[in-house]
Amino acid sequence: MTTTLARRWNRLKALAITTSLLSLAIAQPTLAVEKMLRTLTVTGRGSELVATTLTQVRLGVEAQGKTAKEVQQEVARRSNAVITLLRSRNVDKLETTGINLSPVYRYDNGKQTLTGYSASNMVSFRVDTAKAGPLLDEAVKAGASRVDGVSFIASDSAIAGARRVALQEATQDAQAQADAVLSSLGLSKKEIVNIQINNAFAPPPRPLAENMAFKAAADAAPTPVIGGEQEVEAAVTLQISY
Repeated sequence: MTTTLARRWNRLKALAITTSLLSLAIAQPTLAVEKMLRTLTVTGRGSELVATTLTQVRLGVEAQGKTAKEVQQEVARRSNAVITLLRSRNVDKLETTGINLSPVYRYDNGKQTLTGYSASNMVSFRVDTAKAGPLLDEAVKAGASRVDGVSFIASDSAIAGARRVALQEATQDAQAQADAVLSSLGLSKKEIVNIQINNAFAPPPRPLAENMAFKAAADAAPTPVIGGEQEVEAAVTLQISY
């Protein structure tokens, strides 16, 4: 009889333990949900200005003539002179960006007449802004006849440094927003439960004027090229419990 009572008592204790564990398991998700519901999400923004010390240039040679061979040879001759000059000045990222050869027609009373050919060879490169003006003048003297674009950019290292500063500013901005909201509601900030860093980026290079005209005369005044500043922006999103 004593053995039977002992077995029943053990079964009751096991049932009580199982019930307690089940209750605890049910309560845990509820507590987690309540904790997730008591969060504030804020996005802070930061920006940093950095000097544009580099100039991106796109220029080239354009010529017209009676025959395709004549035009192509003229463009090749002048293009080689321009490229030789640019290489001697140690410009960065020098590359060909366009080669074109096309017929030129005259239209009289609806009649099409071939009058010759037009050809061009375009290159792009990057140079210190302080050297850009004199180099453009030299390129024109060497044979360049088109400047299709000039834009200003900061160096990669300068952009990377500005990006770090912008991220710090964005983080501080997000925390300041959270403090202002919670304090106005009489609540206390506990901990940051999630961080999201949106891409810190620099806008595209700022263009100057396209199709710039340059004087090829030897006594012409140097072409002024003046850079400016480039803005690097960043955003950080914080999820804060309270």
